[in-house]
Amino acid sequence: MKSNFQTITTTILSITVITCSSQSNSIIAEGAELVQISNEYSFTEGPASDKNGNVFFTDQPNNKIIKWNAVDNSLHVFKDPAGRANGLYFDHNGYLLAAADDNNELWRINTIGEVDTLITHFEGKKLNGPNDLWVDNKGGVYITDPYYQRPYWERTAPEINKNRVYYISPDMKNISIVAHEFVQPNGIIGTPDGKTLYVADIGDQKTYSFSINEDGSLTNRELFTTLGSDGMTIDNRGNVYLTGEGVTVFNSAGEKIHHIPVDEEWTANVTFGGENQDLLFITAKGSVYSLKMNVNGVRYAN
Repeated sequence: MKSNFQTITTTILSITVITCSSQSNSIIAEGAELVQISNEYSFTEGPASDKNGNVFFTDQPNNKIIKWNAVDNSLHVFKDPAGRANGLYFDHNGYLLAAADDNNELWRINTIGEVDTLITHFEGKKLNGPNDLWVDNKGGVYITDPYYQRPYWERTAPEINKNRVYYISPDMKNISIVAHEFVQPNGIIGTPDGKTLYVADIGDQKTYSFSINEDGSLTNRELFTTLGSDGMTIDNRGNVYLTGEGVTVFNSAGEKIHHIPVDEEWTANVTFGGENQDLLFITAKGSVYSLKMNVNGVRYAN
């Protein structure tokens, strides 16, 4: 499937500077301010950084994937239409993986926007709605699959009556259930050593940690914090970033260490980007923001 790639660079419409709260800890760079890169979208989601620090994110209502350029701070449309993509993540070969919500699929997108559809069903039934994803050290993919009724769907009920987390094997040939008993699993992120996976149950306002086994299965489910999250990321110190009312940061022990206020009704997702992986890139309603950090995102092998 070919992409209608638009090569025209979009000039950033506005930059709004919002001063953050006092620097109560060292994760935010001294004197840093939250910068609104753009507010021209409908609902931004799924930010993912490539190996050069460029960030790709979705504008789901408008069915587009947008690319933010780390070198010149510009924005342009990378893919339109984009399968109503929600969560995004880069695999170890530099392909962009997308939770394509239009037909509840997992897509793999190359650098010119061509699509390879990897997953369409589980045991003959359509997935509820792949939402967010994380790629482990071996190239396997974890997907949260809650059911949110979309206005563009013809169906009005799920074919699978459980909201689960699935694991897709590194060869993309097998999909298995690795976690269940959630109200609405959403944000997901793993540690760079490949040993721990965090899953947010936004429907129950809880986030859990799991031990990752050699075969990709999960054990040792433990409550991490009594806060759910729409999207998640992790820094090089092991701090976990949850979204919703701004961005709330927890250390690896589940202790809240900082809150980043965002002047939007809802903060959907977050990742690290920039050439040095030291910019926190935030998607919130129709806007995208950046914040200079004193910590770095985790570089994977993409």
